[in-house]
Amino acid sequence: MSFRRGVVRQSKFRHVFAQAWKAEQCLDDIRVSRVTWDGQLCAVNPKFIAVITEAGGGGAFLVLPLTKTGRVDQSTPTVCGHAAPVLDIQWCPHDDNVIASASEDCTVKIWHIPDGGLITPMTEATLTLEGHSKRVGILAWHPTALNILLTAGCDNVLCIWDVGTGELVYELSDAHPDQIYNVSWNREGSVICTTCKDKALRVIDPRRGTILKVRDKAHEGTRPMRGVFLSDGKILTTGFSRMSERQMALWDTKDLSEPMAVQEMDTSNGVLLPFYDPDTNMVYLCGKGDCTIRYFEVTNESPYIHFLSLYSSKEPQRGAGFLSKRGVDVNKCEIARFYKLHERKVEPISMTVPRKSDLFQGDLYPDTAGLEPSLLAEDWIAGQDAPPILVSMSGGYNVPASKYNTLRGRPKLLPQSNSATSISTSTTAFSTYTAGRQTESERTQVRKEAEGGTERTRKEDDQLADILTEIRALRALVLAQGHRIDMLERQLARFGEV
Repeated sequence: MSFRRGVVRQSKFRHVFAQAWKAEQCLDDIRVSRVTWDGQLCAVNPKFIAVITEAGGGGAFLVLPLTKTGRVDQSTPTVCGHAAPVLDIQWCPHDDNVIASASEDCTVKIWHIPDGGLITPMTEATLTLEGHSKRVGILAWHPTALNILLTAGCDNVLCIWDVGTGELVYELSDAHPDQIYNVSWNREGSVICTTCKDKALRVIDPRRGTILKVRDKAHEGTRPMRGVFLSDGKILTTGFSRMSERQMALWDTKDLSEPMAVQEMDTSNGVLLPFYDPDTNMVYLCGKGDCTIRYFEVTNESPYIHFLSLYSSKEPQRGAGFLSKRGVDVNKCEIARFYKLHERKVEPISMTVPRKSDLFQGDLYPDTAGLEPSLLAEDWIAGQDAPPILVSMSGGYNVPASKYNTLRGRPKLLPQSNSATSISTSTTAFSTYTAGRQTESERTQVRKEAEGGTERTRKEDDQLADILTEIRALRALVLAQGHRIDMLERQLARFGEV
């Protein structure tokens, strides 16, 4: 079916319109990377925009404050610690100052960007992850668990890291027979979906290392596919038909035998990058080399995928960054913002719902995922799952000082949750133990001070570890129940209004 044949239907997003920002609000003289990799080349959060740039003899990317506009001087410092071109960059969802980069040099690096941006070139990473044997082109932070990062490389291997300790906690080396095109976590971070050069769509439990579902030839064309989990557990894919027409398909993970819906676009050969907004259930398709951005609404009623409109311009895009919902301007009814990459320019494009009222439009801005993680890394590794902790957009979202942004002083580790340590009230040593970041000698010294100079026995340490594990499990349960209570209270309030 063609999206042009869609029937007019009622939707608050039916009149969403896209508008490029004025020339003086763009970023100019940025040498966007020419690397032949079907990635976004750009990552954006409420504090910064990062763009992969050309770099002689190595790999680099530029990080600028989101408020920066105008010409970018060629002497502007970059993050330039890779020995080969950078292929992917992704901001940490739980700390707006932390970004991961993947490179052709087979490594992944974690960087801490100071507030305000870089003053000098950054060459030393906070942490370097080495586990892939070929170039690494895919990064995917866990949506709700602190410090969990998934990487995928051209060695057809998926790696999952705890960047708080630098450990490789899971490795899936036999799930894919060919190059992995992309990876997407579901909303709770319990499973992932992947697309591969063998044309298969897979649903995988990364902790068990098991393939739960497979759909061969999700799209029959030979060009790369993409897949993204939707908030209700369905999967949306983009790819090509046997006749090289670009397609989008919606899949029910309970039964992948046939797609719920398929829409054909055109015969362009640019890979369609899907950007999904779980708050509005809208999907934006941005084709590399295209001059357009299409947007759709996904619903539970047939035909499920509803074409809304498209943004068209004269110049093709080389990549695009998608701003997280926390960064949009609620006073202008902006529901999404893209940062379109030209050859030497970055152009913001706002998606806006026209409303006459100046009041906060609550129906456009349901609570969205905030910085607070739902779980610690060890909770997720132990088998726990939790939905994201949501925050209100009312009055605009003010970026708080993250509880997890103190990479300073611990240059090799991302910090663990302060809230976990604050549960402990027994002794200073117990709090230090729960933080889990000191060397053994430091822990010994703290124990001596807390216990009057005597060391604890191994039995006491084991007891502390057991107590800590139980506390973290209880904390995860409380967070999940709190989220459920908040949701029920909102539903109850809506019934009261009716």
